[in-house]
Amino acid sequence: MQGKIIKQISNDYTVRCSEGDFVCKARGKFRNLGLSPIVGDEVIFDLEDKYILDILPRRNEFHRPAIANVDVMFIITSLKRPDFSSNLLDKFLVICEYNRVKPVIVFTKADLLSDLEMEKIKPIIDYYDKIGYEVYMNDDISAIKKVFAGKVCAFTGQSGAGKSTLLNRISPNLKLKTGEISLALNRGKHTTRHTELIELCDGMVADTPGFSALEFTGMSKEDIKDNFTEFNLYRDGCQFRDCFHIHEKKCLVKEKVLDGTILKSRYDNYVNFLK
Repeated sequence: MQGKIIKQISNDYTVRCSEGDFVCKARGKFRNLGLSPIVGDEVIFDLEDKYILDILPRRNEFHRPAIANVDVMFIITSLKRPDFSSNLLDKFLVICEYNRVKPVIVFTKADLLSDLEMEKIKPIIDYYDKIGYEVYMNDDISAIKKVFAGKVCAFTGQSGAGKSTLLNRISPNLKLKTGEISLALNRGKHTTRHTELIELCDGMVADTPGFSALEFTGMSKEDIKDNFTEFNLYRDGCQFRDCFHIHEKKCLVKEKVLDGTILKSRYDNYVNFLK
């Protein structure tokens, strides 16, 4: 029988198939192969003995926490308390692009900004929309709901950015726990205890802890460069085919940073990532 793992607690895997949901164990052979089933996996399992027999090929996978076959990643980005981090946002975007996951940016806590702070941050928000990303504010609930249809979605972002709060606004029946913000540390307390796919708005969503720990796992410097999407619009204008847009002369990407076409914080983050 084929099904999808929708929940994992310790060594118990809840597999959903046409016959319903079944709590299964994984065969020992996976341990010998250095492979473990994770939430989002499409698997073949024994319906009678409740054992997972095989894991079908993954389209993508993430770690800490582990989840596979994600279609959409909501990047929940606080504008204040915790403060906006372009570095973290750009890091998540590059990782999503590399893993062929559609990133959707949701900005939160705009109500905490002064008029002057909003005036400064607005061009940055507009830039991400201009270069082709789906961008929402956290009160665009009806538009955000439409993204879920037929998709496996995950949420990531700073601790305390409002991931669980947003999910509760989308579906109050979830009643997910939300943590208080630690003013001393300018971050939130992790409140989610396990990874689980939940049916939501004709799709599925995972509210997962710890995704702020996403790293450039398996990525080369070339991969980081290639997944700053707007850089690719100008690379043919560089003198060298393999230009990294840092020390090379006659680099069109650097020219576009200087004239303001490419957001300087994006470029600065790119340089830091390569280092």
